[in-house]
Amino acid sequence: MKKYLLLISAFILPLLNYAQEAEKGLDEKVNDAFMPIATWWEGFILTPVPVAGYDIPFVVILLVLGATFFTIYFKVPSITKFPLAVNTVRGKYDEIEQHGVEEKVSVNIVDGDLPDTIRDESQEGEVSHFQALATAVSGTVGLGNIAGVAVAIALGGPGATFWMIVCGLIGMSTKFVECTLGVKYRDIGDDGTVYGGPMYYLSKGLKERGFTGIGKVLGALFAILCVGASFGGGNAFQSNQAAVQLSSLFGFEGGSTGVIIGIILAILVGIVIIGGIKRIAKITEKIVPFMAGIYVLASLIIIFANFSYIDEAFGLILEGAFTPMAGLGGFLGVLIVGFQRAAFSNEAGAGSAAIAHSAVKTKYPASEGVVALLEPFIDTVVICTMTALVIIFFNIDGTNLQSVFEYGAVNGSNVILNGTGEQLGGVDLTSRAFDSVIPGFSYVLTIAIVLFAFSTMISWSYYGLQSWKYLFGKGKTADMLYKVLFLLFVVIGAAATLDAVIKFSDAMILALVFPNMIGLFFLFPRVREEISKYVKAIKAGTEE
Repeated sequence: MKKYLLLISAFILPLLNYAQEAEKGLDEKVNDAFMPIATWWEGFILTPVPVAGYDIPFVVILLVLGATFFTIYFKVPSITKFPLAVNTVRGKYDEIEQHGVEEKVSVNIVDGDLPDTIRDESQEGEVSHFQALATAVSGTVGLGNIAGVAVAIALGGPGATFWMIVCGLIGMSTKFVECTLGVKYRDIGDDGTVYGGPMYYLSKGLKERGFTGIGKVLGALFAILCVGASFGGGNAFQSNQAAVQLSSLFGFEGGSTGVIIGIILAILVGIVIIGGIKRIAKITEKIVPFMAGIYVLASLIIIFANFSYIDEAFGLILEGAFTPMAGLGGFLGVLIVGFQRAAFSNEAGAGSAAIAHSAVKTKYPASEGVVALLEPFIDTVVICTMTALVIIFFNIDGTNLQSVFEYGAVNGSNVILNGTGEQLGGVDLTSRAFDSVIPGFSYVLTIAIVLFAFSTMISWSYYGLQSWKYLFGKGKTADMLYKVLFLLFVVIGAAATLDAVIKFSDAMILALVFPNMIGLFFLFPRVREEISKYVKAIKAGTEE
């Protein structure tokens, strides 16, 4: 690893110097080619449905109704199953999962890989509960929490924060359902490699229900869209905001700066993703707690520094959620912005995290389902809310409560600062907010942002690769082709504008909802069976 880093560093400065001197940059050319595609795809996926005088994207309606239904059906698992989730992830029930009293989970040995002796299923899987959670969280706790929240507040005002929290709470139920199914219907090769995710529970689960043809179509559709999402929200958006922050902090202004930074990021990501899920899990279990700790600590410092304005901030959030300011699109307009940004941030309903969770070592699918419901809580309820408070405090002048910028007065995804006319958007707005209280923190935030982006990209590379394998088989040539394409989008994302990348990324993530939610509605009774088995095993184990 050290020799790779030394080799990369030897080229960084010359490449960036070249980028600054370029008159006609590659960045503009890449963006011009990418923007029409992003705009068309966003319009297609976010097709609106007229409701009470508002045009609401159908995918948002599907997410809200689905999450609400699962929350009611499973008796608010975000609250009732929360202690069980914490105990499971910290290993309290590991002994029960290894030698439980209930029947073992039925796994499918993939065609052509049937071993002579069926292995003990307690050994099936590749990673621990914590590693699976860390990998999945690293795929969701990313720049959606830093840049995405800034975009939500810029477009929807403080009220969008409330609806992001609501989306996170009910999204915990959806995550619980999809990740339980991910483990239940996973395939396992004779070398112990796990192949799981919505494409498997769509094809196998719906086959059980007598819908073989529909299951195959939906499984393939999900896999195709997941590959696209791995290029978009799980990749291009991350490299874009990392490149923006690095360029802003170090003053790189050349026309090819984005491309050069993208190439460097692509090399670093490439070194990691060659090692597969085990290497990814080992890295994310170290990076995620570290970067989340830095970010949460800084956020708490700012929150306590502005504690006298905490009532004002929460007042703006609650008031803005139901009676938003003029120019923000009304009540439903703010709700749509909040839910759309939260959906992109925590991906509940998209099914992507089920791919990482399916690799866990367990014989009780519901054990990983309850662990998975911690994701939206960490991602949206905690980290997104902290980011929102930091930005709201930044927009309150402590002397006369005047705003620094007007909510909803945006150019694309950028707010316009009062007095100067300067435009800030995404990660730049969040960085300025942190710097206003902790001078120089933008340097620390840059490290956190790069780590967020890096961990998200390597996790999503695994999601996309699993989907690619489902479509094209498990050969080395097919794997390498996917990895090359993935690394190409690292460069494209770094070079394109935020507006273009957000259009493409949002639509790609949200497109996964359509096939995934159809499967969840057909298969949720299986989840009730699995959680019952797990709870009974725990009770029996603790009574012994």
